[in-house]
This record gives sequence, C-alpha cells and structure tokens, in this order.
Amino acid sequence: MPEIIIVKNEAEAGEIYGRCVADLIKAKPNAVLGLATGSSPLAAYQALAKIVHDKSIDVSQVSGYALDEYIGLPLTHPESYHATIHRTVVEPLGLDPSKVHVPGDVLNGTPLEDGDKVALAGPAYDRAIEAAGGIDVQILGIGTDGHVGFNEPGSSLASGTRVKTLAEQTRVDNARFFDNDINQVPTHCITQGIGTIMKARHLVLLAFGAGKAEAIEETVEGGVSAFCPASALQMHPHATIIVDEEAASRLRHKDYYRYAYTHKPAWQGI
Repeated sequence: MPEIIIVKNEAEAGEIYGRCVADLIKAKPNAVLGLATGSSPLAAYQALAKIVHDKSIDVSQVSGYALDEYIGLPLTHPESYHATIHRTVVEPLGLDPSKVHVPGDVLNGTPLEDGDKVALAGPAYDRAIEAAGGIDVQILGIGTDGHVGFNEPGSSLASGTRVKTLAEQTRVDNARFFDNDINQVPTHCITQGIGTIMKARHLVLLAFGAGKAEAIEETVEGGVSAFCPASALQMHPHATIIVDEEAASRLRHKDYYRYAYTHKPAWQGI
C-alpha cells in the first residue's frame, strides 16, 4: 500500500516533494516528470523551484508530461492546462518549454466533433511517454469523488490516455477557475488513464482540507475499485500520499502512519 505522510500544511508537503524531485534531477539530469494542475500541487512546484534556484540545479534536460487537458479550449486560453502548466511549472522552474507536453497540445482547441483527430491524440501521447523512457515521478491531486487526472468514478483501472466526459461535480469544482460560471467549463477532456498513471515509477498524491477526507479514506483504507479511481494506488509498488490533518481525519490507522514515518530511516527518502 502507499506510504502515508501526515503534515501540518501544504508548505511542509511541498518541501517533501521538492526535496524528492530535486534529488532525482541531480541523480538523473534527464528526469521525466509527471505534472498535474489544480491547487494541490502549487506549493510543491514552488518548493521545487526554490530548491532548483537556490542550489543552481541544471534542469535543461528535464522533460515533463501533464496529466490532462480540456477538449475545445485553445492553447492560448488562460485556463487551458497547456497555459497553466507553463505558468505554474515551466516558467518558475526554468524548464525548456519544448520538453514539456500536455495531452491536448496537438489538438489546440480541436472540437470534440472532430473524432478522427481527437481519438488519435490519446494513444499518441502514451507512445510519446514511452519513447521518453517513462515518467520518473508523477504528482497527483485527488477530486472529492476520488478521481485522479480526469478519471472519474467508473473509469477502467487499466485505461490509457483517452477522451472522457467530465462529471458534473468536477465541473462544479472547477468552475472557480472560470469566473464561477459552470457554463464556461468544458464538458469533455483528454486524460492519462489509470493504466498510464500506474506506469510511472513513483506516484506522489497530495490532498489538503476536510473536503478531501472521504476520498482519502476510500483511497487508502477502502477496497480497490473503479468507483474510487485513486484506490488503484494501493496496487502501485512505489506510491506516496501526503495529506494534512484535515484530509487525514477519517483514516482509522493514522497513528500508525505517523509512527512509521517518524521512525523511517532517513536514507530511504520517500
């Protein structure tokens, strides 16, 4: 099962992720990072950027592959994940933009109705990740319904990158990025599948706040089920879940998780 780390706040979680990825890049200068959008990873990216700049770590060979993208938004739209990843990751870290990819880059606003082009984008993205050598560390958030990426409840745990219909709750949750107007939130996306995500060598899932407590409970201590897509992390050989006290509040074994992390040898890292 995943390692569970309970922290005081998002900044502490960000430091743990930042140190992990900085050490990876120093050991493997051409590291391949799996990237996510949303609010949960922001402190992690900020912490990593600070370490990269403070330690003068060379990131010129680092590449990145994002989890997902809305269908129908042009790359220039400020809430496209192409624009978001460049704003929150590429620019702060100083990555080479040509080495950072989002599933919808080849679509650039192609409408859902263009089935031939849209359907081919997912398999092509999976082939690109494989050609890059696979993802070394994939950062993940989690939805209130247990989704990761845009893999809504009911998604196949063996799925590859493909087009999905967004759940109404996901559109409600994401309306805050669209002037709180759900009508502006696209109805479809292209997302890495659970099967694609599970191929990454290390998964790091971040969750904060009481609103994520039920999803974290199902992910960590519930059964593995397509109806909580994040529960697939229980089957991954190297998964880390970092949560604050509120997100951990429903975990039955949280005292043990704290004990295990406190007594973990420093050389193991995360």
